[in-house]
Amino acid sequence: MNNDFDLYNCLDIAISAAKAAGSIQRDRLCSELAIEFKGDKNLVTEVDRICEELIVAAVRREYPQCDILAEEKSYTSFSSPLKWIIDPLDGTTNYAHGFPWFCVSIALEIEGDVKLGVIYHPMMNELFTAVKGEGSFLNGRGLHVSSRHPLGSSLLATGFPYDKTRDNENNFANFVNFQLLARAVRRAGAAALDLAYVAAGRLDGYWECKIKPWDIAAGKLLVAEAGGRVTGYSGEPTSLYDHRILASNGLIHEEMVELLSPPGLQRAPLF
Repeated sequence: MNNDFDLYNCLDIAISAAKAAGSIQRDRLCSELAIEFKGDKNLVTEVDRICEELIVAAVRREYPQCDILAEEKSYTSFSSPLKWIIDPLDGTTNYAHGFPWFCVSIALEIEGDVKLGVIYHPMMNELFTAVKGEGSFLNGRGLHVSSRHPLGSSLLATGFPYDKTRDNENNFANFVNFQLLARAVRRAGAAALDLAYVAAGRLDGYWECKIKPWDIAAGKLLVAEAGGRVTGYSGEPTSLYDHRILASNGLIHEEMVELLSPPGLQRAPLF
């Protein structure tokens, strides 16, 4: 590891890079964008790529042989103990449509353990930060998950996979189950912000399948450091590299597990 390694220096780098990327996103929203497809519904814009290049350049200026796991491009591995996990623009579909719900997400994994996370929501100028063991913060103010329970009094969030029309694990059945039993379920389209909002107590729970490490790395730490609980669908310990996540304030967690593990893994039919 770099002898000059400093976790708080890394936090400063992540904050600066997230804000710079967020500024680009804010300035380019609703402008003419070059848009490509990574699948029939999965978009990538030129802003995604510009922001990823900016963030990667920022971290590699200080740590040139760190590893990078990012959404838009593969990077040479140096087998470094430092791995930056980057979603340069979470909520790309929203962004491409001019819907102002998107963010930058940056996390640092050290020897397999996520030590810091930064999520920046540029349209609201909200900066969520967490350092492992130090708590979660929003614009410098300490965060704590909500105290709402039971499930019937709770506001939840989720998302749907891009291949929802082709694969039976499409989250439709789970969505219906939670809509029937919770106060309400929101589907806004940015997993990192869903997790940040659980950490802030604005949402009480969140679940999703077929997520990627860059979707959840920073947000998972934010929830844990805000006193919440993050597991797999059955309540089991989960890593960034599992494709299902369940996060909550802890008080409604077991009720959510009951819906998700079985029969929660039932698959809605495709039409």
